[in-house]
Amino acid sequence: MAEKLKIIPLGGLNEIGKNMTVYEYGGEMIVVDCGMAFPGDDMYGIDLVIPDVTYLIKNHARIRGLFITHGHEDHIGAIPYVLKQVNMPIYCTRFTAGLIKLKLEEHGLVKSTKLITVEPGETVRAGKFNVEFIHVNHSIADSVAFAIHTRMGAVVHTGDFKIDSTPIDGEVIDLARFGALGKEGVLALCADSTNVERPGYTPSEKTVGATFTRQFSNCEDRIIVTTFASNVHRIQQVLDAAEACGRKVAVTGRSMENMMKVSTELGYMKVPKNTLMDLNKIKGLPKNKQVIVTTGSQGEEMSALYRMAFSTHKQVEIGPGDKVIISASAIPGNEVTVGRVINELFRKGAAVVYDRSDMLHVSGHACQEELKIIHALTKPRFFVPLHGEQRMLQLHSRLAQQMGMDRNHIAISENGGVVEITGKTLKLNGTVPSGEVYVDGSGVGDVGAVVIRDRKRLAEDGMVVVVLPMSSQSGQLMSTPDIITRGFIYVKESDGMIRELERIAMDAAENLDRRRNSRDDGELRAAVKSAVSNYLFKTTKRNPMVIPVVTKV
Repeated sequence: MAEKLKIIPLGGLNEIGKNMTVYEYGGEMIVVDCGMAFPGDDMYGIDLVIPDVTYLIKNHARIRGLFITHGHEDHIGAIPYVLKQVNMPIYCTRFTAGLIKLKLEEHGLVKSTKLITVEPGETVRAGKFNVEFIHVNHSIADSVAFAIHTRMGAVVHTGDFKIDSTPIDGEVIDLARFGALGKEGVLALCADSTNVERPGYTPSEKTVGATFTRQFSNCEDRIIVTTFASNVHRIQQVLDAAEACGRKVAVTGRSMENMMKVSTELGYMKVPKNTLMDLNKIKGLPKNKQVIVTTGSQGEEMSALYRMAFSTHKQVEIGPGDKVIISASAIPGNEVTVGRVINELFRKGAAVVYDRSDMLHVSGHACQEELKIIHALTKPRFFVPLHGEQRMLQLHSRLAQQMGMDRNHIAISENGGVVEITGKTLKLNGTVPSGEVYVDGSGVGDVGAVVIRDRKRLAEDGMVVVVLPMSSQSGQLMSTPDIITRGFIYVKESDGMIRELERIAMDAAENLDRRRNSRDDGELRAAVKSAVSNYLFKTTKRNPMVIPVVTKV
């Protein structure tokens, strides 16, 4: 019987975020990445979304390890929630381990978790898999791709990457190793599709540093820079530009402070001497000597920049004489919140620099020509595009075909879809449980589709509570029902409608009683709910949630 290798994405397909892929061979499994996604606008009250790991729970005895490509939230954000259900050793680079450790400490999982650091260039044996770590460039330090070696051959899993010939840390992507693997023979390539719609090459991170120096030079304003906290190389360039222009730097925002601490302790960020200052002390300097680095590039409501814009930050008041540099692009879906913050900053009189054409931000993902280079170097027999929405996966498939690949050797899968590879064939063969698990406060998975639907209805149409005071002895209505509304109509302004609702609820209860001589509370609630809902829809064309409550008197 032919050997089989299975590639099973549990997240990251037909979406941005929530990246997680399972590799299965010879009865054993490894997992690559364990990410979260941010909730959509229709997910009321949800904090974050993680993959459904039912399949991993069921097969936990076969799992040999969790391998992490890099430390972004869409690749590590679900780790603490998943580890509480499936304990497995984690293999990653040093900087990624530092970020994961922060999460494990927060959730009290440090002692129960085996966290193993691996240097790029090293190979880890995990059961029947040998996982080789290959250095790549991305918008976070210490990012790697994996060459997953089995007796059937090697699978190259790129993770998020770009080809940067002038990276800030001087460590260029290891293209030579990708080429060597191509010569040895690559069974399958699983590659990042995020930027496949963009032609050409992604600009180098170094171009942003030149922009900072230009923006800082001869500027008399206080400068406030916001960027992704995880982009250590971007923050390094802010520090370098500040030093070159004789400015001091202060940091605000919890995630930014944590990231600075981890990156400086591990040596991934080198703070120029006498450049960093406490936020309270820097305010005593002239404005043209100050730089504040802050969180909030995505307009998040709890972030430091948002609080500055809306005058709720305890230490920083923004106004004329401030220049705010937004060194990030809005993640799809965040455009409105980012726009709101920018508008408020303008209203305060600040100068806001956010034009993408000014090289304030570059992507961490490969554009078409870089993707072609990886395809050309690895020469894979089979190809599975990962990390992207449907159009991105389809475009990446077309790009592979332009490189000479047979369409039958490409699998566009979906979350939970099983891609099955033998030495000569590739096919989609069934599905495993997959989907979204909602995290709401400290609850994981206790809010499901039904609760979300109820929240949506409450948000859109409000609710009407009908309180029915019943005699505990006779089962008869003791008085007119009470009507309580929330988010539907304002009671004092709608006395006529409230009185009509009282009458309709009373009629429904009495009609049921006459027809059946019934004292069944369930039947009574159903009859009142139906009558009130029908009336409200006919008269208002709205459909609030109607909740009848029977109280025994």
